[in-house]
Amino acid sequence: MRTGLGRRVAAIVFVLVLSPLYGKTPSHKSLDLRSSSALVLDQQTGEMIFQKHPENVLPIASITKLTTAMVILDAQLNLDEAITIEQEDVDVLRHSKSRLPVGTQLSRGEALQLALMSSENRAAHALGRTYPQGLGSFIAAMNAKTQSLGLKETHFVDPTGLSNENVSSAKDLARMVEAAYQYPQIRDFTTSDEATISGKRRPITFHNTNRLVRSPQWQIGLSKTGFIDEAGRCLVMQASVAQRSVVIVLLDSVGKLTRFGDANRIKQWMEGMALLATVQKINH
Repeated sequence: MRTGLGRRVAAIVFVLVLSPLYGKTPSHKSLDLRSSSALVLDQQTGEMIFQKHPENVLPIASITKLTTAMVILDAQLNLDEAITIEQEDVDVLRHSKSRLPVGTQLSRGEALQLALMSSENRAAHALGRTYPQGLGSFIAAMNAKTQSLGLKETHFVDPTGLSNENVSSAKDLARMVEAAYQYPQIRDFTTSDEATISGKRRPITFHNTNRLVRSPQWQIGLSKTGFIDEAGRCLVMQASVAQRSVVIVLLDSVGKLTRFGDANRIKQWMEGMALLATVQKINH
């Protein structure tokens, strides 16, 4: 009796919800994303669940800061050491805004958190500038890090991502996210909702640039956004979706909310495919 009822319920679910997915394989034809390049990787199996132009080499904007963070942490620099925001850290390329006035003092750890969580460019630049032997040495270490990870399409010229010469591919970035996910501080800092530092005059509170970290519908283990005109809106995440640990890479989205919409579309698609597989088991 229960088996028959279960089959009827499954059939109804299939007709109303899942039939549009039936018989379709994971490809850009069955999942319509607005991002020009995208990839979804199963961390456990290595399966490319979804790909859309994953080898296109594109500017990656502030996704850069994941490598900035890995280089800082690899160097085992003192995260409690105070560093000062200087005029050299001010963005003269794009004149991006910052809530860290010249002269602001903060710890290296705070600068790292603001760079990752709020994509603070002055904080990221200060991290590179105060690296042993200076900014040039830091950028060389960033590129050495990509080589050690086997990222052949990735190249950096600055620690912030403000330059459009910081480039990579979705395929490379999936590996970069997996590497960054091995660092507890990066996981913690990129998924923090907010952080407050002591400013020159008053405390300053910063928020995460990824609105999805505040959503109860998402289980996110690592997150980084990015944007410059040449890169479009970018988003990389490690997350648990449909009981699978995945890396999501979304590059060159148009519109402020499109990358988040694409992430939600991926989530719904994966959950639908998982439910479809369950229905098929029941019907067989």
